[in-house]
Amino acid sequence: MTTFGWVAPSREPPDHWDMRLVGWDLCHGHRASRADCKHVLVCDVREISPAQRVSMALADRPAWRLILLGVEDAAERAQLLTIGCAEALPAATSLRELAARAKRVDDMFGMLPRWRVVGPVTLDLFHRDARKGSRWLHLHPREFGVLWRLADKPGERITRAQLLKDVWRINHDPETNSVEVHVSRLRSKLAAAGCDRLVETVPEGGYRLARDIPFMLAGSDDEADALDRYLREVDWAHDRAHG
Repeated sequence: MTTFGWVAPSREPPDHWDMRLVGWDLCHGHRASRADCKHVLVCDVREISPAQRVSMALADRPAWRLILLGVEDAAERAQLLTIGCAEALPAATSLRELAARAKRVDDMFGMLPRWRVVGPVTLDLFHRDARKGSRWLHLHPREFGVLWRLADKPGERITRAQLLKDVWRINHDPETNSVEVHVSRLRSKLAAAGCDRLVETVPEGGYRLARDIPFMLAGSDDEADALDRYLREVDWAHDRAHG
């Protein structure tokens, strides 16, 4: 059974957003904590300000579990999606559409690993992009593919032939400098984010992630707990979020 969490002033979702009616299971968190939840969190945000909605989305990084309901302004929805919110939807969203969008997001949690943290940069397989903090690098798909492939074996050499096979999906050398061009563009975007040392050229040929850069599959415990801290502190109009 697919599981969702509910974040709102009320403990139970209203019928028009209650995905239990279409076969989902409701989770209230582990001991009132959301940090360990590996499923979508559906949030009624009508009673908090746009600034609080942004803070909530940023606090959820790097999980990106939030589906925010009640965001009526299109520009605000675009902003929330840009900073990594899974979904931002108006209050008129039907239960059927909500469940379909939630299923799409939930399916991404089955992709392991979805996130890789390399030093200050988080790679997000869902968005096929990388970010530093809340700033997305806006990588081209092959630029992201190169960085993700290097992160398969951090610190180890990945040859040009391996990149062509695994990122370009070709088994022969096309005799172009496409790999070099994409690596150069990737480095430029990393440098603009203050991460110019992340990708190294190996003297024997190929590339690798810098060996002195820490590598993890997810963020630190402090990052994982950020959403819980925020939910405990958020000032709901009528009540506080229940765990």
